[in-house]
Amino acid sequence: MSLESLLQAYGYPILFAGTFIEGETPLLLAGFLAHQGYFALHTVIGVAFLGSFSADQLFFFLGRTRGRPLLARHPRWHARAERAERFFARYGAAMALGFRFAYGLRTVSPFVMGMSGFSPTRFAILNLFGGVLWSASIALIAYHSTRLASSLLGDLRRYEPVILGGLLLSSAAVWLIYLVRRHRATARS
Repeated sequence: MSLESLLQAYGYPILFAGTFIEGETPLLLAGFLAHQGYFALHTVIGVAFLGSFSADQLFFFLGRTRGRPLLARHPRWHARAERAERFFARYGAAMALGFRFAYGLRTVSPFVMGMSGFSPTRFAILNLFGGVLWSASIALIAYHSTRLASSLLGDLRRYEPVILGGLLLSSAAVWLIYLVRRHRATARS
């Protein structure tokens, strides 16, 4: 099965799952692939928005319905939750627009806002605008960066395996670092 047929069959569902779970890396990769003609850029932005928006609504709901008991069962979440609470206390509703751009706060911010009693309707509206801003900006950055690289290097198709492999390896490295840090934090507590 070729890369193109794999992407046509599974690309958008993988993008949805990736933006639901992680965020930027799958979207950057999809922006690159959109420039290469494997995806439609507007569909990439839409699917990434839906994945991110859905995850954030879920975390907001979990914070609203099970916030304190979940935090009590997961002590390692406390530091990130406290950091998000400080951001929320300082920036208020603006945080609902921009938390996706703050490293380490993407999943915990909606959770904390849900725990705080923030209006679900207001969160959904701000989350909608923030999700559109995030998905469009990250996808467009990836798309136009690829366009710039293409103008400097020529046809990028010959570099696709290296670029895709590099992106996947860097994603795996980031994930591995996260797991090691999490393991060390758990071992200390």
